[in-house]
Amino acid sequence: MLSCATLFEANTEPVTTANFSSLPLRTEELANIQSLGYLTMTPIQAQSLPTILEGKDLLAQAKTGSGKTAAFAIGLLHKLEITTYKVQAMILCPTRELADQVTNEIRRLARSISNTKIVTLCGGKSMAPQLASMEHQPHIIVGTPGRILKHMDKGSLKLNDLKILVLDEADRMLDMGFHEEIMRVIKMVPHKRQTLLFSATYPNEIKKISNAIQINPIDVRIESLHDDKKIRQIFYEIIPGERTKTLITLLRHYQPESSLVFCNTKQQCQDLASELRQQDFHALALHGDLEQRDRDQVLVQFSNKSCSILIATDVAARGLDIKELHAVINFELSPDPEIHIHRIGRTGRADKEGMALSIFIRSEKFRVEAIEKYKKSPVKINKLASLSIKKNIKFYPKMVTLCINAGRKDKMRAGDILGALTGNTELTGDQIGKIDIFDKLAYVAVEHAISRKALEVLSEGKIKGRMFKIRRLR
Repeated sequence: MLSCATLFEANTEPVTTANFSSLPLRTEELANIQSLGYLTMTPIQAQSLPTILEGKDLLAQAKTGSGKTAAFAIGLLHKLEITTYKVQAMILCPTRELADQVTNEIRRLARSISNTKIVTLCGGKSMAPQLASMEHQPHIIVGTPGRILKHMDKGSLKLNDLKILVLDEADRMLDMGFHEEIMRVIKMVPHKRQTLLFSATYPNEIKKISNAIQINPIDVRIESLHDDKKIRQIFYEIIPGERTKTLITLLRHYQPESSLVFCNTKQQCQDLASELRQQDFHALALHGDLEQRDRDQVLVQFSNKSCSILIATDVAARGLDIKELHAVINFELSPDPEIHIHRIGRTGRADKEGMALSIFIRSEKFRVEAIEKYKKSPVKINKLASLSIKKNIKFYPKMVTLCINAGRKDKMRAGDILGALTGNTELTGDQIGKIDIFDKLAYVAVEHAISRKALEVLSEGKIKGRMFKIRRLR
């Protein structure tokens, strides 16, 4: 589908705070939005929601955590014909993790609309349960391009009545090589539709794909630079061969409770995680070569605070939803200054202060200068000698994750696990952290001090009247 006109000029001006009540939404929709704590619109919501509600195509650029998911979710939910059980909206995401997050957010926003059916279709899971869920067509599909195509080829996913197509994190989908899959999906959906394209960065490939699949899109770009008052950003120039040593020095000096460390290659992530673990740091690697089960476990441990250091590539980290991230550390600088800004934007959220630390060698100084040019201000470069190394400090996370060999398919619920741990024991609910339940496995975070007792309670006791295999994740 070729674009019939050039894109409208991007609007990068500050947006006046606006209430959701200024939108033509139903009373029950507004009440639910307010109950979720959404009192005023974020800039991306204020600029994009009127366009979405008017039925126009949209090309939007906004950083992670800007509220873009709520923007397109509110728009498509408002337009649903709830009595028509056919797929009316579909959201394409680059990763299963992002698809799950999007699905959860849409479910929250759909609470005021009875009988809304939303199905997630992603790889890494068996087709059989997905095929069963598709026997009665849902209103909304959220999924990854490869699995979406698989269902379309099988005939289990019918898109003849699709009205809205959303490409979320479109730049990452292109980076991951999904261009061909995206175009195959486009060829199989109705020509007459609304297409919303959201991207954190704005490379030339985004403009090209917009021209190919959208008609007269409104172009909205929200300022992607971060408030320097909220994110303390410091660079350190080092000599070649000293990266790992410098990283350890930074960790021992600043002692962040949780750190996301960026490397540019999968192998470097794995090697660095191994080196840090040898130095008594609890570090895990996140990259594209991990099996889905291993990836789930890594993300669970980092989000529930039983792992303090996550080492990742840009692609693997895309879509991560970490509420409180104390530090982002660039083990290697990204060649793209826009990616650098996107990296550090994961800290300093929700009125919290964050820290962004970056390591570079002299031959990479041009990357530092590119970042300065992009943000239109100089960066702070400190000397390593200014750091004071605190020796003999153990960096163990405060929580430990226990894995239970049962999940949703066993009708396992968070309350069942909490009850098994605290019922008739001296353990208290305050000592129990986040509980994550997957199809066949469940994970519970417990305080380090009670981890042995908690393992014993679950191993020797029963959950829902049954005994399950329990193990501690390392």
